[in-house]
Amino acid sequence: MNNTAIIGQAEQEYLHRQMNKVSRSFTLVTPAAGPPLSHYLSTAYLIFRVVDNIEDSYQSFTWQEARFAEFEELLKFPERAANILARWDKELWPGLTMDEIQLMSSQDGALLWRIYSQLPEVPRKSIEHWSTVMVEGMKKVKDAEQLPQFIKRGDVYLPSKVSDYNQYCYYVAGTVGHLSTEIVVDHHEFESEVADRLLINAEAFGRALQKTNIIKDFAEDLERNVCYLPDEWMNDVDYSPLSLQGAPYDWKYRVLDNILEELEDSTSYVIDLPHTGQGYRQASLLCLFPAYQTILQAARSKESLFTRDHMVKISRETFQQCIFDAQSLATDDPAIWKYGQDIQEKVKIALNSARP
Repeated sequence: MNNTAIIGQAEQEYLHRQMNKVSRSFTLVTPAAGPPLSHYLSTAYLIFRVVDNIEDSYQSFTWQEARFAEFEELLKFPERAANILARWDKELWPGLTMDEIQLMSSQDGALLWRIYSQLPEVPRKSIEHWSTVMVEGMKKVKDAEQLPQFIKRGDVYLPSKVSDYNQYCYYVAGTVGHLSTEIVVDHHEFESEVADRLLINAEAFGRALQKTNIIKDFAEDLERNVCYLPDEWMNDVDYSPLSLQGAPYDWKYRVLDNILEELEDSTSYVIDLPHTGQGYRQASLLCLFPAYQTILQAARSKESLFTRDHMVKISRETFQQCIFDAQSLATDDPAIWKYGQDIQEKVKIALNSARP
């Protein structure tokens, strides 16, 4: 393997602690890949979270642009972390949790950038490239002259067209799919033909997870006056979901089926992973299976979907079953494919049963 593990015990404990603070579910994903790949992926995830924290902070776009510029400086010159983080210590970060604010601070953020600076060249350069792409995409979201275009309906901002919806999901999550694929291809020294196959669906894998979260967090996002489903779709149902007044079942199916198509491509992505990368396969399934189950839960909650009772969350028992399935099916390609097909059929049955 090209990469050499250089992350010590203290750094490993730091990564685990920080991951557990910002994403308990994803904390279970990266260890499955096995060290040092798990360390590279955890570092990448936390650096992407820094980007998210800047974008999620309730500050002006001018303020965000200044922080993004400092972030891009950190990517190129991580040795400047002490000075930049000292500046961030003096900033206000409204809209973030205390754990998120601490990740931006000198106290908790400095070690992240030191770990990043010590990564082997390929994972470090991949993180630099794809997080820069993410930043540029977030800037475009704020610029009415560029795509993806967001518009305002009442008090709510949302993507204008389906293409804007897809492009937004690319910037915030498809980039992660590309980054993870580049890192795992280098780490396992996969052949170029394998890399080419993986890159076909790497972006869809990231988009699928983002779209699943959009459904899960729909009502919560509206509280922040934002919706990530496109205006083009909302117009078809007189914008009733934006006031949490529900939607026809055909419309709900369209939204969920769009995600199922992305999840099917994501399933192909996992199957295209060589069995020699079993750890990363298992980590990928730990993302894929809960996403499938979340969409199934949405279908089964069809009556309350996009209403004031909107709640889409899988149970702890279901998540534990996903963990078991990811471990037991990691190298069983036919079973992995059947898992996805079975979920799609159950979603159709759940929604069709509600038709008048």
